[in-house]
This record gives sequence, structure tokens and C-alpha cells, in this order.
Amino acid sequence: MTQIFEILGKFDTESDCHKLLYAPHPLPLKYREGRVYKIEFEGDEAALKAFVDKVLIDSISQEARVGGEPAFAKAAFVLEYGMKGAALDLEKEMILNYYRGTPNPGFEIKKLTLRTRIYVFGEGAEPAQFVRDIVNPAIHTHEVLKAAA
Repeated sequence: MTQIFEILGKFDTESDCHKLLYAPHPLPLKYREGRVYKIEFEGDEAALKAFVDKVLIDSISQEARVGGEPAFAKAAFVLEYGMKGAALDLEKEMILNYYRGTPNPGFEIKKLTLRTRIYVFGEGAEPAQFVRDIVNPAIHTHEVLKAAA
């Protein structure tokens, strides 16, 4: 089975996109960011959810959405990127190490994929500059989930 969890900050708000880019953007665009965990597993789904709640979510400041659909429909586009399979992903390794050290977790992780989602808001937003400035093709894979209309 596969479950997808997107972790978002409860208190986060749209921020200025200029902090993501190397060169100023001519439009006043905003963004929000989330972290996506795709877990392929066998076993008890409730045990997996309990693991995610304990290990991946800070219950005070974060919330999880389940299912993988983008959280913000009004985004002009969504850039999702993550580490290539051969690249060292320390967060992924620490999650898997914690899982391996958990006695009788009730499920078996077959594959774990971590991605960052950047939601860009604003009329006229195009993904090209964001892909160029954020994605490092040597270590990242990426996908634009929703292109600007």
C-alpha cells in the first residue's frame, strides 16, 4: 500500500517569493511550502499513521494532509522537488534509522520518498525561474504539478 502525507505549518502564511530566487522577480508573487512523505508499506495502516504523527509532525505547529492532493487550489503552480535516488538524503536516512530502531512497529516500510512542495501564488506566475533557481539537476528530481493558466 502507499500513503502520502503532506506536512504544513499551522501558522505559516504566504511569504515573498524573492527569498527563493537568485534574481528579483518582476511580479509580487507569494509562496507557501510543504513537505511530502510518500510511504510504500505493508502492514497496519493505523500503526503507520501513529508513526507519522509521532515522528514527522510537531503537533503544536504542524498539521498533516493525507492523500497527496495539493493543499492550495489557488496556487498558480506547484513545484515539487526532492533528492535523486542515488543522492544522500540525511532526513530520509534518519527517519529510516528511527523506524528500524522501533520495536514491533506494526508495518514495514518498503520505500520512502521525501519531496518539498512550493506553492506559488500570484497572477502571471511561471515556473521556469523557480525551477532554475531552486532545483539542482545534479541532485534533484522535480515536477511542476500545476502549470500557470
